[in-house]
Amino acid sequence: MSKIEKEAPVHHPLPTVKAPPGTGFSEPSTFTPVRADSPAMSVMTDLKQVSAATIGPDVPLSVATQTMISRGVRLLLVVNRDDEVLGVITARDTTGERPIQMVQKLGGKFGDLLVRDLMCPREDIDLIMLSDVLKAKVSDVIDTLQALKRQHALVGERDPLTGRMRIRGIFSATQIGRQLGAPIQTFDVASTFTEIEGYLARDNS
Repeated sequence: MSKIEKEAPVHHPLPTVKAPPGTGFSEPSTFTPVRADSPAMSVMTDLKQVSAATIGPDVPLSVATQTMISRGVRLLLVVNRDDEVLGVITARDTTGERPIQMVQKLGGKFGDLLVRDLMCPREDIDLIMLSDVLKAKVSDVIDTLQALKRQHALVGERDPLTGRMRIRGIFSATQIGRQLGAPIQTFDVASTFTEIEGYLARDNS
């Protein structure tokens, strides 16, 4: 017997247990408890780790709502067939007052509305650059969302090979509030930040 054969590792099966009643399964999660001075990255949905929720511009608004529900999100990236970002649409756009106002303005029926009718177009999207996020804290992100008067903000990053801009991550005021410990359920921007500010004040007391 050769020396190599003598030193070959011995393989052992790993121990197993029977799955008990009530066994569930793990799901991807970006939830981590945070404080105001935690790194901003701790509240960013990183699209390198979580696949982006997307939808086409010519899809009915009702389908967009169902897509958000099934993905457990309140924002969809609107993309074309080449996966270029054309805009974003949020739950506030699909279920708030805007669809009603659009029907009243243009006529027709609610079922006729498409994603492109209510999305925020790409040229109106404010991007926070990843290089700034890496140096920021959670409180900085909250201040930025308040300044933008929005519940979501997208994080941009240039592809080092092509130089093209791409969406790297998403900030959600609702998610930030939950990670701070605030049980936020509202779509209203002012109410959301009132809840967040209350929990920040509690942490600082």
